[in-house]
This record gives sequence, C-alpha cells and structure tokens, in this order.
Amino acid sequence: MKEPNTTLSVQELIAQKSNRGLLSAIEKIIPKLLLAIAAVSVLTTIGIMVTLIVETLVFFSRVSVLDYIFGTEWYPFANSTATYGVLPLIIGTLKITGIAIIVAVPIGIATAIYLSEYASERARKMIKPVLEVLAGVPTIVYGFFALTFVTPILRSIFPEVSIFNAISPGIVVGIMIIPMIASLSEDAMNSVPNSMREGAYALGSTKLEVALKIVLPAATSGIVASTVLAISRAIGETMIVAVAAGSTPRFDMDVTGSIQTMTAYIVQVATGDAGYGTTIYYSIYAVGFTLFLFTLVMNMLAQFISKRFREEY
Repeated sequence: MKEPNTTLSVQELIAQKSNRGLLSAIEKIIPKLLLAIAAVSVLTTIGIMVTLIVETLVFFSRVSVLDYIFGTEWYPFANSTATYGVLPLIIGTLKITGIAIIVAVPIGIATAIYLSEYASERARKMIKPVLEVLAGVPTIVYGFFALTFVTPILRSIFPEVSIFNAISPGIVVGIMIIPMIASLSEDAMNSVPNSMREGAYALGSTKLEVALKIVLPAATSGIVASTVLAISRAIGETMIVAVAAGSTPRFDMDVTGSIQTMTAYIVQVATGDAGYGTTIYYSIYAVGFTLFLFTLVMNMLAQFISKRFREEY
C-alpha cells in the first residue's frame, strides 16, 4: 500500500510558521488583556475608596469627628446652628433594616425549605420565576408600592401611623430581599448530601424532622451568610426609603413617624439641595463612607461565617 505524501512545499512551511507566529503573539496578548479586564473592578473599588476618603477628610476638617460619630442631632440645613451628628441617620437605617429582616428571614427560609424538601418539579418551576420577578422589580416601583398600597393598609389598622413611616418601607424592603435569602438558602440546603436525609428516614424521622433537624443545621453556614448579605442589601437600599420613609432624622425608636436613612439623605443632597464645596456637600461623602463601612463589615462577616462554619461533605 502506497503511503500518503506528507512532505510540505516551501510555501506551505512559510505559511505554517507565520500562522504559528500570529498564534504565539495572540497567546501573549490574551493574558494581559484578561488581566486588564479583571483589574477594572479592583481599580474601580480603589477609586471609589480614594474619592470617599479624600472628600470625607475635607468634611472632617470642618466638622469634629467626635461630634459626627456621637452627635444625636442631624440638622445640616440650619444656617447658623448646623449640626452633623450621624446617629439619627444610623438609627433610621437600622429601623428599616430590622423590620426588613423580621419580614424576610422567616419567609425566605420557609420558602427555601419548601423548594428544597417539599416542592415538586412543577411547583418549583412555578415558584422560581415568581422569585426572579420579585428580584427584578425596580426599587422605585417598590417605593411607590410602599407609599400608595402598604401605608394606607397600615393606617387603616393603626391610625397613629404617619403617611411617611419606617414600617411600610421596612416591610417592602423585606419583600425585596426575600429572593436573595430564599435562593441562597435553597442552594445551601441542596448541597446537603441525600445520604444524610436517607439515614434520617431510615431511623424513622418524618419529612419535617429531616428538614428542621438534619438539613437546616447542616446548611446553617449558607443560610446565615445569605441573611448577612441580605442585611447588607437592606442597609444600602435607597429609593424605597427615599419615597416612603420621609426625610426627618430622628434619634428615637419610634417606627410610626417619618425618619431618614443614610441613603435617603444622600439622595436629598445629591438632587441639588446643597452647593458644591459647602459643608453640606461634603457631608454626603462622610455619610457615604459610613455606609460603605457598614456594607463592608457585613460582606466580610458573611465571608467569615461561610468559611468558618462550612460543612465539607
């Protein structure tokens, strides 16, 4: 049998070497291009931090750090007696976050348990899209929903509730973060091996006992991490509280009246209530830096919990 001719002409050899040179050049360029793309997020984060720190230092050159941290009055628009105690804004933010977590955690975890342990494939295909729709609704729509639907219902039940209050936006923020808790918690529960469930069933456990005493403890790290991330999301929520919570910074625990959160104050000033270079203008960077620290701590806490209490199967 005659062997095929495997010899190459001079022109083919030259073309092959030129192609290899082109491929070699591309192979050298691609890693650098990918590194540059990956560096965009890092450089963006650094740029945000530098901007916040520099402008915050300008603010603290005009306002005492101690007055800012420990002050209980926030009246930046008072011409002669302006005060910049951030505690009322922090309290307002924590009110919204606390109400949101009270609403979201039980519903989110219950939804995750149902989807992981009880739901049929058909039910899962129906519920999952609904959760995705909740996650995709613009927050400004949630804000007007809180103001025009939830608040009137609350006022019909509790007449002492003001038009602008902490309860209504807190409930709606809780509804908004339910998909985050439910989805991440379900993923954590699905990662629990079926052998643990089967062992519990073999010992005579019911489905509810397996869900609450086997699956839930085994997925604790993921559930807690999802809750902490949801808290971080609630702390940073802007439009819902800007529309439905009001703009009255108050250093008390009353949730029936108008309040103001850190994000709502930033929106108020950023819409043109303060001139460039004024103390009020620089105060939004100080409040933004405070908010950044809150969310940073929450994200670090979520990572620590997920690593510290993660179960390896």
